[in-house]
Amino acid sequence: DNLLGISWVDSSWIPILNNGSVLDYFSERSNPFYDRTCNNEVVKMQRMTLDHLNQMVGVEYILLHAQEPILFIIRKQQRQSPTQVMPLADYYIIAGVIYQAPDLGSVINSRVLTAVHGIQSAFEEAMSYCRYHPSKGYWWHFKDEEEREKTKPKAKKKEEPSSIFQRQRVDALLLDLRQKFPPRFVQQKPGEKPIPVDQIKKEPEPVPEAVKTEEKETVKNAQSAGAKGPPEKRMRLQ
Repeated sequence: DNLLGISWVDSSWIPILNNGSVLDYFSERSNPFYDRTCNNEVVKMQRMTLDHLNQMVGVEYILLHAQEPILFIIRKQQRQSPTQVMPLADYYIIAGVIYQAPDLGSVINSRVLTAVHGIQSAFEEAMSYCRYHPSKGYWWHFKDEEEREKTKPKAKKKEEPSSIFQRQRVDALLLDLRQKFPPRFVQQKPGEKPIPVDQIKKEPEPVPEAVKTEEKETVKNAQSAGAKGPPEKRMRLQ
């Protein structure tokens, strides 16, 4: 089990904690950090002193550092010989509360997870502001800009004039639609009721030959009038 996230305390021991009683406090049965198969338990059962731990082989607990009355550090180690030991874990007691000190691997793992979580949150936050449109592409849309736009007075957007190509293309499409679907009703003046196209009276078109003869007669009359000249002035009788 991972003991890095738990702590243990017995408030009845806090007033009497010192260098001599801290190991007895650590060896309480309700302490989850204490191993009951250690050599300290054997020495305690046989009522021997702690100096006999150096002559034994196995797991043992020692007081590594003390700063009365606030801080005590206890080490769990594997003794292989009277001169050779291998540290297994460290525990620190602050104001009577026991914690297990994290090892290097746990510290690095915690730092890496914290960094990855921060980077992932930053990417998710950035993606929430990303926008895309086929005609514009990608751009950033932040909430601050929305608030600024709300506070600013709305200005009328100027309509951009259409290009010559767009106008010609629209005219061609409208002409094509009119030829395919001719109008059935016509409104001659605004406000009047639309009239069917069939009821509109068409004025008779002049015959081309008659128009030509009329044009010839007007030309001859103009020529004859020009040949005669202006009329002569008559003398007035007095």
